[in-house]
Amino acid sequence: MKTAINRFMPEQTPAVKPSRAIKLLVILASIICALFIAEIALHVVGYTYPIFYTTDTARGYALRPCMQGWYRKEGTAYVRINCAGLRDREHTLAKPPDTLRIAIVGDSYAEALQVPVADAFWAVLEQNLQGCPACGGRTVEVINFGVSGYGTAQELLTLEQQVWAYAPDVVLLAVTTNNDITDNSRPLKQTDEIPYFVLRDGQLTLDDSFRQTPAFRLRNSLLNRAGRWIRDHLRIIQAIHQVQHAIKTRIDERRRRPTRPMQAAQAQMSALLSLPDASQSAAGPTSAAPDAELGTDNLIYRPPPDQVWQDAWRVTEALIMRMHAEVNSHGAQFVVVTLSNGIQVYPDPQVRQAFAQRLGVPDLLYPDTRIKLLCDRAGIPAITLAPQLQVYADAHKVFLHGFDAGIGNGHWNQTGHHVAGELLAQQLCAGLLH
Repeated sequence: MKTAINRFMPEQTPAVKPSRAIKLLVILASIICALFIAEIALHVVGYTYPIFYTTDTARGYALRPCMQGWYRKEGTAYVRINCAGLRDREHTLAKPPDTLRIAIVGDSYAEALQVPVADAFWAVLEQNLQGCPACGGRTVEVINFGVSGYGTAQELLTLEQQVWAYAPDVVLLAVTTNNDITDNSRPLKQTDEIPYFVLRDGQLTLDDSFRQTPAFRLRNSLLNRAGRWIRDHLRIIQAIHQVQHAIKTRIDERRRRPTRPMQAAQAQMSALLSLPDASQSAAGPTSAAPDAELGTDNLIYRPPPDQVWQDAWRVTEALIMRMHAEVNSHGAQFVVVTLSNGIQVYPDPQVRQAFAQRLGVPDLLYPDTRIKLLCDRAGIPAITLAPQLQVYADAHKVFLHGFDAGIGNGHWNQTGHHVAGELLAQQLCAGLLH
């Protein structure tokens, strides 16, 4: 009976399990779908963090024309690079009638990615110079050629190859003493990926051998350009890069993050001041800490300690003189301004004095004074901002450098840019412009 019943029952086939390949395809399709949705969402909300720099056969690298996106590595600003590759608004090549044009040549302080354009010192300078009697009734137009990381060598090349197309009346060289001198020296900069000038028989000679380095060739390769295109057009890739940077920054902050901005600044200054106590050395209480313990950046506040530093200073001074001659040959006016470093304008005289004592120097103005003396000998108008910014910081008990947990260090914040721009305008208008 059972046999008969079974004969008429349909056979049950075993369930077919999906193969591993099908499972992987389903997972892959789900990931692609999720990434596609995330990409669309990022486009909708306007999320964009592009690469702002590209290779340049003359200067090693330069800003990428027409790029725009957020910058949040220090401060927060939406950055637009104009179509000429300047961190500025668009400017016509032809100078408008009745216009006084000022070209700013500098590094990251001039590039000013940390603040909105309206807050950058050169924008404040332009606004404050309008109506200045020294401008002869002309409209003032300031054009910013600053690029992060540039030393005086790359700034000279920028002047020669880019600035003159705009026919400026004034060229203002913004010197960041914290790193411009070291940026002009291969041993101190420690990179082969940019051009340098060297002195040979007293003459500046361009060394552009960086073009032949494997690193530059790779960055200038078709493969690298393809990767850059992918990042430009895929917001999800930009987001991954930003998450990586945010995680690294958060880890660094947690290692040393105090509870309040003032405590943060004090902690960072304490780290700077944690050099060996010179009073404990056998040479006596006036001895400076050994150079190796000071760090390369801090040596800028002392006379050059060795041949490498002497060469870096000589090349820098020769580059300034070369720029002076270049500007004069175009019938324009050359002005040099030294900016400030965080410790120079730290709003506590005791902190500055303690730092100077540890370095074994009377003050922190050696690089500024040296450049000012050079300019005075050559008849170059020069402005030294650090002492004036120091007075302002002390009077108002305000930090001019840094943002959030990094207050007191790094680049100028909005206050620093505004005060610097106003001071520059005052001095230029008081008689330096002609």
